[in-house]
Amino acid sequence: MDLSYTEEQNRFREEVRAWIADAMPPEMRRKADEGRNFEHEEMMAWHRILFAKGWVAPNWPEAVGGPGWDVARRSIFQEECVRANTPGLSPFGLSMVGPLIIQYGTDEQKQRFLPKILSGEEVWCQGYSEPNAGSDLANLQLRADKDGDDYVLNGQKTWTSHAQYADWIFVLCRTSSAGRKQEGITFLLADIGNTPGIEVKPFLTTGGTLAFSETWFKDARVPQANRVGPEGGGWSMAKALLGHERTGIGGIAESDRGLRKAKQIAQRTNVGHGRLFDDPDFRRRIARKEMRLRAIEILNLRQLAAAQLGHAPGAESSVLKIVGTEMQQETTELCMDAMGHNAMGWLDSPEEALPAYQQSVASQFNYMRAATIYGGSNEIQKNIIAKQMLRLPGA
Repeated sequence: MDLSYTEEQNRFREEVRAWIADAMPPEMRRKADEGRNFEHEEMMAWHRILFAKGWVAPNWPEAVGGPGWDVARRSIFQEECVRANTPGLSPFGLSMVGPLIIQYGTDEQKQRFLPKILSGEEVWCQGYSEPNAGSDLANLQLRADKDGDDYVLNGQKTWTSHAQYADWIFVLCRTSSAGRKQEGITFLLADIGNTPGIEVKPFLTTGGTLAFSETWFKDARVPQANRVGPEGGGWSMAKALLGHERTGIGGIAESDRGLRKAKQIAQRTNVGHGRLFDDPDFRRRIARKEMRLRAIEILNLRQLAAAQLGHAPGAESSVLKIVGTEMQQETTELCMDAMGHNAMGWLDSPEEALPAYQQSVASQFNYMRAATIYGGSNEIQKNIIAKQMLRLPGA
């Protein structure tokens, strides 16, 4: 198993890095250099720039509008986007439902949905979690009852990320209560903006952002033609989708960016007669996290090498999800520690009152508290590891 990049792959990295530097508009570049949060419209502007280049869907095959990259190039591209602090694209269309439609969708569904996902004309969100069915998705209760050519949906979804911006939502819903709970789940596509009975209610996170929403369904009619895969087959598709999601959630490049941010803050923070970055204890903390991050990076490269051989993500993605999200939390905490009393300034004064390089740090710290929960809580990932990797009895 070769865990090093080839010369050709390194040349590709240089190409991507140079293109990003040239393609980002000046105002976007300024916010990226300061490490500030991007608004939805800025994310969509970057989406359109990537679409024009043909790089907006790195994991899509050429036949449906993607660049046809292998997993190594996809990983390099993601690393370089994070390194440059480009606006993050919504993953729900490009990385989740799009690939699912490519694999399981009908020809009509592919023709209807894929081009508008690529262009950014239609924005998607994910309807999985419910108030009593978060990591335990098999317990979901959103009902979908047949009526003529439609399903009639009644129930609620929660933690629906950026639903207030979305045109469409893909949902797991219960079409049967017979047999095992997993066997009665179906995968549907619903038009949020044009379906009476679907209501989206955004709510604030502790970081002060409108990242999440509650989504309510009351006698909402969804055509049966919008079902992806067979009725009752949603559980298999959901597991495949979540395996790739958990690998991406590992966030190696994001943690590396967080460490660079911590160093930047420490180099500008006065402590006594010197800088915090010169403090031996603080430098030791950075060194320990850098060593741990390199170990996680090797784990990620092992997964990439396995994927190159055609192996789908397995329980190893749960390992990466656990250690990766814990590392993301640790790097944002290190940034907060480096800020000192400024870390709490956002509570009683506008974030803009802080130096530009410190803005968004507190918001990111608070948001990342959710990293060990979303995509399947880390406790659930440990159960998966115990059952599928360690073969522990009773797991």
